[in-house]
Amino acid sequence: MSRPAFSPTIPVDALTELEAVAELAVLAEQIAHHDALYHGKDAPEITDAEYDALKRRNDAIEARFPHLVRADSPSKRVGFEPLATFSAVTHAKPMLSLDNVFSDEDAADFVGSVYRFLGVLPDNSIAFTAEPKIDGLSMSIRYEKGRMVTAATRGDGTTGENVTANIRTIAEIPQVLPADAPDVVEVRGEVYMAKSDFLDLNARMEAEGKQTYVNPRNTASGSLRQLDPKVTAARKLKFFAYALGDVSAPLADTQSGIVQRFRDWGFPVNPLMTKVNSVEELLAHYHAIGEARSSLDYDIDGVVYKVDRLDLQERLGFRSRSPRWATAHKFPAEQAFTTLTGIDIQVGRTGALTPVARLEPITVGGVVVTNATLHNEDYIKGIGNSGEPIREGRDIRIGDTVIVQRAGDVIPQIVDVVLDKRPPHAVPYAFPTKCPVCGSHAVRETNEKTGKMDSVMRCTGGFTCAAQAVEHLKHFVSRNAFDIEGLGTKQIDFFFGSEDPLMQIKTAPEIFTLQRRQEASPLIKLENIDGFGKVSVKKLYDAIEARRDIALHRLIFGLGIRHVGETTAKLLARSYGTYEAFEAAMKAAAEPGSEAWADLNAIDGIGEVVARSIVEFYKEPRNLTVLKALLDEVRPQEAERPTTEGSPVAGKTVVFTGSLEKMTRDEAKARAEALGAKVAGSVSKKTDILVAGPGAGSKLDKARELGIATMDEDEWLALIGG
Repeated sequence: MSRPAFSPTIPVDALTELEAVAELAVLAEQIAHHDALYHGKDAPEITDAEYDALKRRNDAIEARFPHLVRADSPSKRVGFEPLATFSAVTHAKPMLSLDNVFSDEDAADFVGSVYRFLGVLPDNSIAFTAEPKIDGLSMSIRYEKGRMVTAATRGDGTTGENVTANIRTIAEIPQVLPADAPDVVEVRGEVYMAKSDFLDLNARMEAEGKQTYVNPRNTASGSLRQLDPKVTAARKLKFFAYALGDVSAPLADTQSGIVQRFRDWGFPVNPLMTKVNSVEELLAHYHAIGEARSSLDYDIDGVVYKVDRLDLQERLGFRSRSPRWATAHKFPAEQAFTTLTGIDIQVGRTGALTPVARLEPITVGGVVVTNATLHNEDYIKGIGNSGEPIREGRDIRIGDTVIVQRAGDVIPQIVDVVLDKRPPHAVPYAFPTKCPVCGSHAVRETNEKTGKMDSVMRCTGGFTCAAQAVEHLKHFVSRNAFDIEGLGTKQIDFFFGSEDPLMQIKTAPEIFTLQRRQEASPLIKLENIDGFGKVSVKKLYDAIEARRDIALHRLIFGLGIRHVGETTAKLLARSYGTYEAFEAAMKAAAEPGSEAWADLNAIDGIGEVVARSIVEFYKEPRNLTVLKALLDEVRPQEAERPTTEGSPVAGKTVVFTGSLEKMTRDEAKARAEALGAKVAGSVSKKTDILVAGPGAGSKLDKARELGIATMDEDEWLALIGG
């Protein structure tokens, strides 16, 4: 039985830490479930667009909360573990997946990112290949001494299923390579079933009174996993070669050259693959393939772009599970029309007022949608993030007929309105200026540096707003903060809503006074309340006691300071060592131009926005009152110092300045971080090494004043081993 679709209503930028933890858990479970159906059983419950939406939602949450990335995160996984039915094959080179883009702007940004990383001006000097993304089953076929020895599915990217006997039944895949082939070569590509063959197969199945198949992709995958190769042979599978795996000698200098060698050896390659030198040509080919999509005899779901030169591919390298030199430009998802029946306002932990559209139920891409994100006040008015018109300036009103889309994010979006169907009584939506929970004034903050108004309306109630206060408490006890077992969402709601002052928990310090207050209570005892009991109450008290000694980064993270996630909290803990030093520095940093402010901003990963948020937190007297009460109850531990073993720069803080000639700044930073160094943007007394290229100025002068080790690019490369 299929499970209901996961359809959250809160935009990623409005999620609380606790909400993010919960969503990542759900997404990990759901994506694993759909991976098992798609890769293991060839029986998906959702469309590719819906699956992509789940993955993008997960990636977006992880990008905002990198400290919450789970051990079983879908972002750490490629494909699905091999089936036990077939023997396992370990890939000599991992078969990684591609990142996706969903718009022309994102595709252009991909091209721009390549130029930026390589330090080349966007002058169309870098060639890209563009080819249809086949909706089939990835395959790696290994040849040794010119003969096919193994064929394996992608599996989990590291280990695949041995389907050699079945691959041998595909007539268009060569069994033997020409004499000019290297001793070892792995040809990678996609096994698929042509639409015409799929229709013929279903016609035969129907004529024989047998169950028909759902789609070509699932049929191809299931056919390839048959224990009897004769069944596979009868299914008329096909193959497109497009990539190189392990190889003992170079085939060519370019991606297009490799594909040409495949063609020369007799492998089928996609005739729509082309080479382009500009974003305009790349997008023109994408749209041309999209227009021809329905006429092709095979299913595709996008276009793959790759940097053509192999030496540039090597320089660009890889992220954790995908190459920087390639991406898949997916085709748009389905849209649908429905009526907007209302707009609700949700209040998050940071006080953000998030509008949610309530819709007449409508099916979009096979999923019933009843609500959609409206992002913020400006989005409703038809204004973009930079003040530019969106939807040609059309606002969104209750009663409107709207176009709903589920693409690029699992949260449905209203992308436009149909003005011809707007009812006469529909009026512009008046965004509330008071918090719907506590009635406090709601404001849009202005960035003092840029003068730009924040797009999000926020409640000013702070600790007086129940929506924020209860969410603060849930964040405080969450897994990556104080992690108090037995004090979850349900219990926090109970204690927060209690009318008994001896049982109430309104602020974090009251968690640690609960047992004392309860022991002083002559009447109502927690153990006598439904849902608790003596054993569970004792466990709760023990769990609270166990957190009186708390890691410094957990305390900092648990404070719920805006923009401070777990990774940032760890950076702060390592940088300041003790809570006393941290608090003193944050108070001192409130002084404009102070050394403490400069030191805070110099920490890698702490920008001005984060720094200002922390300083503002420590300037608020109510926060200090709560902190003092908390520190009377808990004992923050000194942070562990980073190890410097192994790499010559592990644990050191490095600053790059001037022009680098042998690598771009992005490459230099990536290399340094890979070796365990911290890269800062400014020089301070905490800097260990300054790497200065031509044109170095004030940073070099300051480093010399502070007696910091300086070196040129060649000396840096010699230090890290090239």
